[in-house]
Amino acid sequence: MDRDKISRAALAALQAVEHDDADLVSSGRVRNLAVDDDGTVRFSFTLHPDDPGTLVRAARKAVEGVEGVDNVKVNVQLPQSAPAPQAGGGGGGGGLKPGSVPAPTPKPGLLPQVAHVVAVSSGKGGVGKSMVASNLAVALADQGLRVGLLDADIYGPNIPLMFGESRRPPVTGEKGKERIAPLEQHGVKLMSLGFLLEKEQPAIMRGPLIAGILKQFLEQVEWGELDILVVDMPPGTGDAQLSLVQTIDLDGAVMVTLPQEVSTGDVRRGIKMFERVNTPILGIVENMRGDVFGEGGGEALAEEMNVPFLGGIPLDRAVREAGDAGHPTVSSAPDSPAGEALAKISRAVRRALESA
Repeated sequence: MDRDKISRAALAALQAVEHDDADLVSSGRVRNLAVDDDGTVRFSFTLHPDDPGTLVRAARKAVEGVEGVDNVKVNVQLPQSAPAPQAGGGGGGGGLKPGSVPAPTPKPGLLPQVAHVVAVSSGKGGVGKSMVASNLAVALADQGLRVGLLDADIYGPNIPLMFGESRRPPVTGEKGKERIAPLEQHGVKLMSLGFLLEKEQPAIMRGPLIAGILKQFLEQVEWGELDILVVDMPPGTGDAQLSLVQTIDLDGAVMVTLPQEVSTGDVRRGIKMFERVNTPILGIVENMRGDVFGEGGGEALAEEMNVPFLGGIPLDRAVREAGDAGHPTVSSAPDSPAGEALAKISRAVRRALESA
């Protein structure tokens, strides 16, 4: 194998990909290209905040077409001039306070064919938020609704694993007007940053780039007609949450918690954040209830915050097995305690949307 020849051919292929009247190499987006002995081509790609999410895919596809290339590894990086995140949301006091968050200014008609958008959120990680979002989407699709699932958890995109999907979404349309076609599993249309990254590649991004990715997933994905778009949010009350509510009108948020106070306390803060940006709380889901974690914390929090309690999901081995296998519990084990609980929660969410 002539590594120099492959390197030259790969660079030529990247030079043939243009964006903003410049090719990927001369614009400085592609750097440090190298070829391994096994035919793997590696290079760094500097993704600017205004770049379309399809640009990395176009670079990868160009190199994959070079003779002698068996694999392509892309290290996506931020431009050196990216602004540092501001502590406390700008303001000397830190934290989220009334008036400290700009009023949401959603773009009118951003998703004209989507009837409802629902965020599934939590105050902390590890509470089963993505599991709830996945099963909620599948259960709603099983009820005959047209459903999409947007994985907005940029740092920990788990939706590909939970749906057993690893393909890259196809891109359609002419240059400059590209559209991303979502993948589909279990009757649900899917989009996740995990479909665009290498399996072991971390998403190392600051706030402005996160906002740009979410905007592209809303604007450039061909969602089509949907009754409900479920958005799996990252944990906490940070960039992704604020970017979403300032980009699109949310019909409500479903908050996921564990029974114990260390989780309900964080969800309490999450509820207050959504309330302060005028997003209705559809209700609280208590996950992993049982002997290990106890139960009742989510129900007590719902009563305290004067929001609906949507239901509790028992600690169930079927949930773990379903998630690892890429088959959501409501589909793979509908008669299990967790499967029945999740189906009941989906019906409660649907009623909440229909009565809003």
